Parts: sequence; structure tokens; C-alpha cells
Amino acid sequence: MENYLHPNMEAHDLGQISALGLAHCGDAVFELLVRTWLCRHGGVRADDLHRRTVAFVSAGAQSRRVEKLLPLLTEEELAWYKHGRNSHPHGIPKNASPTEYARATGLETLFGALWLTGQEARANELFVRSMEDDDGI
Repeated sequence: MENYLHPNMEAHDLGQISALGLAHCGDAVFELLVRTWLCRHGGVRADDLHRRTVAFVSAGAQSRRVEKLLPLLTEEELAWYKHGRNSHPHGIPKNASPTEYARATGLETLFGALWLTGQEARANELFVRSMEDDDGI
């Protein structure tokens, strides 16, 4: 039976998935990490969880997190990030600049690639590092 909670795809198989496909998956992975982080850190009322989650997963917030992560990436991870950053999405949200959206797409592509190749520990490590010194938005 296929295990979708731990996909463990081979890295070369990711070539069959577009950057935007990887970003689609990575968007969900990153949001799940944020939601878990918010719940684990407590102090957030239930009616405030959605607003806080959106603040962390917005293109602008993700773009800022990229700055913390770029020096930590391996060559392969940097290639995944650049693959997503250089993709051409069909639309950019009105609340993000094209640069922010490109960087956020790169981040999501990276997290999608890490998830699909079974590198949950590395995804977690990068996520934790991106959240260090967070002001709680």
C-alpha cells in the first residue's frame, strides 16, 4: 500500500513534478508546520489561530524566512529553491510583490521536495531555524 504520510520518493523522480506541483505540496507542508508550531507554543485563542497562521504563511512572511535559510541549504536544496523561485506562476496575489511571491514559491518548492523525498527531519530543522527569534507576528 502506498504511504502518503511518508512518501519517500527518489530525488530523481521529483523531475517528473513541476516546480509549481512541488510548491503546491510544500505549501501544505509549511502550513501544517506553522499550525503545529502555533498549537505547541500555546497562548493563542482558537479564534485567533487562523489569523496568525495566515500571517506566517503569507508570501511576504515566507519571503522573509528565506533569508534565514539560504545560507543553510545544501546544493541540492538550493537547486530546488531556485527551481521554484524561477517558475512562472499564473497569478500573483495583490498583497505580495512579484519578488516576494517568487521567493515564497521557492520556499514552498523546497519544502515540497523535502517532504516528498522523505526528508521530514530536514524539513523540520529548516522550519525551526526559520522560526528562531520570531517576534510572534
